[in-house]
Amino acid sequence: MGAVGWSGHRDGRCVFGGWWETGWVSGRGEGAELLSTGEAARLLGSSRQHVVDLCTRGELAFVWVGRHRRVARSAVDGVLGRGPSPLTRDQERSLWLHRALLASLVADPDEVLGLARANVARLLELHKGGMAAHWLVQWERVLDGGVDAVADMLTSRSALAVELRQNSPFAGALSQETRAKVLAAFTRHWHTEHAAGGRRRRPAGGVNVVSVDA
Repeated sequence: MGAVGWSGHRDGRCVFGGWWETGWVSGRGEGAELLSTGEAARLLGSSRQHVVDLCTRGELAFVWVGRHRRVARSAVDGVLGRGPSPLTRDQERSLWLHRALLASLVADPDEVLGLARANVARLLELHKGGMAAHWLVQWERVLDGGVDAVADMLTSRSALAVELRQNSPFAGALSQETRAKVLAAFTRHWHTEHAAGGRRRRPAGGVNVVSVDA
């Protein structure tokens, strides 16, 4: 099992090290649409203070941009009960990595759940308040729900599942070899399935080629 590192953002989110990407996982998805608290309030049909209260209680995910809160549009859609927004590349990559956990989870649930619980407990000792503690407590509740609850959260596209996967307690649960294979497969998938979102260029031969940023 790999070691678990931690770093923090001003928004209090956890960044767990040593597994998902090049050593770190960030709680901020690339390309996420962020709203001011006023914009979120208009979409929710509520007051700005109500939005601030939701953020303070940990019921609405947000980040700090300078001195201002910014709320993810996907989180607002979740409160409104709308379907989940399309995942960003970062979020879908995280989904693939968590899907890869399913085989280990069902083959040895005690080991995988025990690892996650140990990671959560260790980090809760370090961070007893704010958004970091909020997401850790949410993971505690999921883990207490057993294998079925965890399996659902690992693969769901709901706003809550997306947020929780961005703050994952499963550092060390995948081998480096498996992680590398999953990331390679995901890269091929993204270039194939999401090619329509890339930039089309026409080479000298006159055939359209799709260029997608890695």
